[in-house]
Amino acid sequence: MAVFQYLRGVLDAIIEQTDIDAVALRVGELLDESLVVDDGGALKDSKPEFRITQTGKTWDLSKINFDKLKEDFKDAPHKNIEIADLRAFIQKKLEQMLKANATRTDFATRLQGIIDAYNAGSSSADNYFDELMKFAKDMKAESERHVREGLSEDELELFDLLKKDKMTKEETQKVRLAAQSLLHRLREGTPKVLVQDWFKDGQSKLRVRSAVENVLHTHLPDSYDRIVFTEKCNNVFDLMLNYASQGLKWAA
Repeated sequence: MAVFQYLRGVLDAIIEQTDIDAVALRVGELLDESLVVDDGGALKDSKPEFRITQTGKTWDLSKINFDKLKEDFKDAPHKNIEIADLRAFIQKKLEQMLKANATRTDFATRLQGIIDAYNAGSSSADNYFDELMKFAKDMKAESERHVREGLSEDELELFDLLKKDKMTKEETQKVRLAAQSLLHRLREGTPKVLVQDWFKDGQSKLRVRSAVENVLHTHLPDSYDRIVFTEKCNNVFDLMLNYASQGLKWAA
């Protein structure tokens, strides 16, 4: 059993971002099998003499107790498995978060850096787990940021596209309002601009672009000069085109 548990950890550590459900299932089957030798030394069939009762963890980012997670890791008999479980959860959750907000690419870059450092031998298993846990904490804070900003997830994505590095409280409030107003205009405003396959037609794209510019011209702070204003309009419109072409959130 220990051998199979170890191999499972090795597989998880080597195969990244890959669906290995079939491998995990076979490992589980092997763990539940046993052969018994009779008095004559021959192998005979028997029911399994042991069964693995511990199943994979069910993770909920909003409810993770990080102090307990760290304590449990200290006493874990197979630390590589604990690491693989945490990393797999983080990667899956981050994928979901990136789909909700494309501006979170810095999280993906940071996670890859943590993984690469460990694979290169630059950090121990304990340090690797600590880095993953810190990352999960920051990921949790990011997943809850829209609540702190008083925005929906889609409004937050627009807010992140529109904001500048340094803004006053007044500017921040105006950008927040710009994000909310833009989302409302595009989804509920009239005349309707997000028509079927709008991203495939030149005139339809111009109407969408015009709607974006009109809303942002009204609500963005006066400190946004023409260059910054154009950059922000481009960022929003390009992201909308990308989503819509994939049949995602900005498709009609």
